[in-house]
Amino acid sequence: MREAVAEPRTRAATDERLARLRRVAIVPALNEEASIGRVIEEINAFDPGFEVVVVDDGSVDRTSDVARSRGARVVRLPFNLEIGGAVQTGFRYAFENGFDLAVRVDGDGQHDPAELPRILDPVLAGEADIVVGSRFAETGGYRPSRSRRIGIRILALTVSALVRQRVTDPTSGFQAVNRRGIRLFAADYPHDYPEVEAVVLVTRHRLRLREVPVRMRERTGGRSSITAFRSVYYMVKVTLAIFVGLFRRNVTPLEEDQG
Repeated sequence: MREAVAEPRTRAATDERLARLRRVAIVPALNEEASIGRVIEEINAFDPGFEVVVVDDGSVDRTSDVARSRGARVVRLPFNLEIGGAVQTGFRYAFENGFDLAVRVDGDGQHDPAELPRILDPVLAGEADIVVGSRFAETGGYRPSRSRRIGIRILALTVSALVRQRVTDPTSGFQAVNRRGIRLFAADYPHDYPEVEAVVLVTRHRLRLREVPVRMRERTGGRSSITAFRSVYYMVKVTLAIFVGLFRRNVTPLEEDQG
């Protein structure tokens, strides 16, 4: 994955290109009533032309109610599918409703919508099909726990070797995806360890993948599904899942409705 070292093009140029596209912000959320309202407001402040779709992954709090009160469209899952199922639901919505561009912004408040120009710029310029925001592409900034940092580093080295590109943050879900990527992820999105496996998936389908440096914030509510205690266990399981995934038959991306 190539690193972006240049600043994004001017905001005016970004806005001009965005205005020509149907665009959606996919926000997976599980029990994020404390943060979901702010996330929606920040996306709208960046670009009110985004349709914000909150995929409520079986929350037992007021996540859906808060999201609706902020004007988001809510897709409420009847039970918890976990992050992969929730994200694929969002991409399926984007595909079936004809969106040209999708961004994924998690509902916990860690992804800062003010960083979206960095992620969007290579997609809008036609230089990439999927762009991932990396916490580690530049020195400094985000600092996870030591055990988690080591696990991410090992995963990054493994994935980099498999896809033959440098990957620094394989667990990041802060993404922008064009129509080609939407078609693929609507048909097939990894469910067990989605962000890591998706990097391998897109390269197998020969989509152009790029990583750009972004700043991320601490969670504003809820709790992470990956605790420090589980970091090593997670790293071992996801590494095995990556290698198992190499033997999966490629799923054909969904066809556009010509009717």
